Amino acid sequence: MKIIDLKREQKGNLFRVSATVVWEDRDRAPQEVYIATTKEFAQDLSCNPYSFLIPCTIVAFYYGEKRVFIDAEICPQLLENLQTAMAMLKVWYKRSDRSIIPIEAKIKPTVPTPTIPKQAGIFFTGGIDTLATLRLNRINYPLEHPRSIKDGLFIYGFSNTTLENYEKAYKSFDEIKKDAGITLIPVYTNLYAFVKDLDVEQFCIEFWKDYYTSAALSAVAHAFSSRLASIAVSSSDEIAYLQPWGTHPLLDPLYSSYDFTIRHEYITLSRFTKTKLVAEWDLALQKLRVCDQLSLPPGYLNCGECPKCVATMTQLAALGMLEKATTFPANDISGETILKKANIQHFDEEAYYLDLLELLEQQNRTELVISIQLLSRRFRYKQFVKDIDQKIFRGAMYNSYLKFIRPRILKDSRILDKVNQTKLA
Repeated sequence: MKIIDLKREQKGNLFRVSATVVWEDRDRAPQEVYIATTKEFAQDLSCNPYSFLIPCTIVAFYYGEKRVFIDAEICPQLLENLQTAMAMLKVWYKRSDRSIIPIEAKIKPTVPTPTIPKQAGIFFTGGIDTLATLRLNRINYPLEHPRSIKDGLFIYGFSNTTLENYEKAYKSFDEIKKDAGITLIPVYTNLYAFVKDLDVEQFCIEFWKDYYTSAALSAVAHAFSSRLASIAVSSSDEIAYLQPWGTHPLLDPLYSSYDFTIRHEYITLSRFTKTKLVAEWDLALQKLRVCDQLSLPPGYLNCGECPKCVATMTQLAALGMLEKATTFPANDISGETILKKANIQHFDEEAYYLDLLELLEQQNRTELVISIQLLSRRFRYKQFVKDIDQKIFRGAMYNSYLKFIRPRILKDSRILDKVNQTKLA
């Protein structure tokens, strides 16, 4: 894979940096990869070769290219880090069919001294993880400290949300920006679209979440390295549930260069602890955005029905704060909604619900308690099937489970009858 024709240009109302990616071992036309922002922040966007080298290295490694070539000077620390990142991913996912590929680039001999002070940033989404990280940063760091967050990068192109929903969300954060004292920078990129059609959709999603997330995030951050010295990735996993993932406290820092640091923050906190932190910040609670669905109810930032919404709404309901979270279309949640809409995939997501049981029992929310217990059993059974399947049948049992057993569980009238009987009690 070759990365060529790095350039900076204006297209319409956006200012972009881009590069052309030429595949060498796959029959695929050259592709342009870009990162863009608005005129207000154009002076902070640089055509940094790291912004293209980092994501292309992981893409080339995964999709079987024999090398990555870029005609640019690269920090030797980053080159070493990328080799380590590939080795880590290879071991994590047992990919004996993938080789750690060479990166052909010139070595950057020196690091220029910044002419103006640079500052700390955060990848901002408006969700629980980023709002909790921002709140803790304000609590733990004086404003004058170099780690005090001054900027947020709000990225369009890493999910299936519409441009209209993205821009509506960006405008809704005006009060958050003022209250937290940060500048929110809009960023537009095709780093996800660049690989979306390489395989069937399911495999692309697996590549994104297992391999590519942090590499793509870091690529955007390096494009703003003339303004930023470091950036925070808000952890989505508590330390007790850490597992191989596309963003991870061991992986994210490997996309740092000598003069720009990627940090993975607050792995010691559970999702419920973070939700309580956000709930204590009234303005953040009123602007909370956890949803990336294409279709949203008019006037709301969240659909109220996707797994992310359901988990967050359940936690806020347990805290007695869902009524104040006005970005959701409902001010309470039912056990039936939890059973129908929740989709636990990992043990950390199960903990999102199990951590609430004691509090809900104290509130006599028996319906929610029973639903969460049933949801947990459903997940544990699925996990049991997957574990046995991987050890003995190499995937055949789990595929049968998805096709035949899970639909029956979801429609099990006995579960819903039990919940409904609780409602009437």
